[in-house]
Amino acid sequence: MKKIELYTDGACSGNPGVGGYGAILRYNDYEKVISGGELETTNNRMEVYAVIMGLLQLKEECEVTVYSDSAYTVNAFNEHWIYGWAKSGWKKSDGKPVLNSDLWKELYTLVGRHKVKFVKVKGHSDNELNNRCDALARAAIRNQLKQ
Repeated sequence: MKKIELYTDGACSGNPGVGGYGAILRYNDYEKVISGGELETTNNRMEVYAVIMGLLQLKEECEVTVYSDSAYTVNAFNEHWIYGWAKSGWKKSDGKPVLNSDLWKELYTLVGRHKVKFVKVKGHSDNELNNRCDALARAAIRNQLKQ
């Protein structure tokens, strides 16, 4: 099984506002870089969407380590929140709907196709690949504003 490293980041100018995401997939010496954006979104949506877009690049079952500076994204899996949400029909423990459930459902399905581990990295720090993803997300915001 291929072992993939997936670095992701999302950003937003205004929250909500114009957003962007960046992702870098690494496999051995191969690297794939993707990015994009939306005109009306939130930072949390872009953080989750970056992981979705990265996982969508995989054509076969892989062992994936996702590196993200988003506690929202990482904790949903590492703290097992997402499994409770799925079991309860995408409702939180207080009975209210889970925010961004459309993205969480898609990510939940994609994670189920692979062996995925989530690792929290410190944002805007010394992690070169996270910094590159941040730059990709910000460039995607600038591109959205030009359109």
